[in-house]
Amino acid sequence: MRALFSDILDQAKNVRVVGAAANAAEARDQIDALRPNVITLDVEMPGMSGIEFLEEIMEHNPLPVVMLSSLTQAGTETSLKAFELGAVECFPKPLRATPEQFNKSVGKLGKIVLAAANSNVRDRKTVRDQKQVDAQFEWNGRIVACSASMGGIDALTTLLSDFPSNCPPTIVALQAEPALVETFIKRLNTDLKCAVKAAKDGATLSQGTIHIAADPECHVVVEPGTPPRIRLIAREPIEGARPSANLLYGSIARGAVPAVGAVLTGMGNDGAKGLKLLRDAGCDTFAQDRKTALVAEAPTAAIELDAASREVALDELATAMIGCCHIG
Repeated sequence: MRALFSDILDQAKNVRVVGAAANAAEARDQIDALRPNVITLDVEMPGMSGIEFLEEIMEHNPLPVVMLSSLTQAGTETSLKAFELGAVECFPKPLRATPEQFNKSVGKLGKIVLAAANSNVRDRKTVRDQKQVDAQFEWNGRIVACSASMGGIDALTTLLSDFPSNCPPTIVALQAEPALVETFIKRLNTDLKCAVKAAKDGATLSQGTIHIAADPECHVVVEPGTPPRIRLIAREPIEGARPSANLLYGSIARGAVPAVGAVLTGMGNDGAKGLKLLRDAGCDTFAQDRKTALVAEAPTAAIELDAASREVALDELATAMIGCCHIG
């Protein structure tokens, strides 16, 4: 596995592999000697596990870490734990490396590592207080739409934890591994006060429910109506993204659905153009504060396009968005 990922990264543009270690003890020495910008860390290592070593790294010398994990049930649970500890991303280990899979992995992992190198790992806050907003929230009819990619699991955990049980109807476009998102949805549905579901074609957007769309084979749009409905569309990726946040936001703007939109942490610029359409349609729009975004590329694109009416820190974003959906 070390040889496979070394080959993948060596072929990635603007990435250089400076060392490889068989276990945590070797890795400690190499980190001190080589001072890498990013560490790729296998969950399965002899001796100290990858998760234990990740916890050590984040406690003593926080560095951008991309975890390598399987997509089994146990693997996705471990990946969520890695995000909680501060991993920038979790990348699936291929079960069998065909030439096609190898070539696909080269570009994808290379982009992840480059984004990780510029991430805000050292500024990440893990201690927070959950806000109590149930008692005073009265819905004014607006829906909430969000998008996220790299760093999105962590950001959405923070954001949605502050949503009230009777939250506005919410749709999220998330770029992440589907198996990981499935486990993530189950955990959120257990932990949060509101209901969390995988987005399904034809589902109604109703109060108290959050729908997360992460199927890499389908785009997600909102169909106007009373109530609005979710539609899943099998189309080619739009500017490399599927589901496309631009398409999601654009459908809400074109359908004149009252909404609040927010672009969260992520790679690339998906969401910026669509959020601008929302703002031009008179909706309140937000970008996650670049200092609190683990990967600031997507929020930066939205801000530079003047698509966001406000740039808000992550721990204040739920209050701002819910406030826009509150009567009064």
